[in-house]
Amino acid sequence: MFTEYKNLPNNSRVWIYQADREFTNKDIAFITLKAEDFINQWTRHGDDLKGSFTIKYNQFLVLAVDESFNNVSGCSIDSSVRFVQALEKELSLDLMNKMNVTFKDNENINLVKLSDFQRFAKEQKVTADTIVFNNMVATKEDFENNWEVPAKESWHKRFLV
Repeated sequence: MFTEYKNLPNNSRVWIYQADREFTNKDIAFITLKAEDFINQWTRHGDDLKGSFTIKYNQFLVLAVDESFNNVSGCSIDSSVRFVQALEKELSLDLMNKMNVTFKDNENINLVKLSDFQRFAKEQKVTADTIVFNNMVATKEDFENNWEVPAKESWHKRFLV
């Protein structure tokens, strides 16, 4: 069952999908419609899941579920992955590539291959203070407080000089 993202508790589980390009207004309208439909039908072994989504910077899709209402299962996670894969196909974009890294350069969001990020770190084009997007966060609270952080506070720090 769909609920507004702001109404989900802080311990809600999140999955972050970064697109390989910015969403257009048409993409956002399509994602919004499809995500609400998906979440309204999202279940765990027949039991409703209380979920939501948000879109950040026109490039990140965040799915969230309130596990205090019902826990997700492997099957319900698989169905969310199939939903995201369907979006990829419909919109001709890549949301699942974990080998891409995003970071900010002033207000610009850059998406690069992990190997390029490593090279930028060696060249000190990316530093400990560069703002990165830690898509590994697991809860709404972590997403809101620890998603957009300096590289030195994220898994990205292993690549810093």
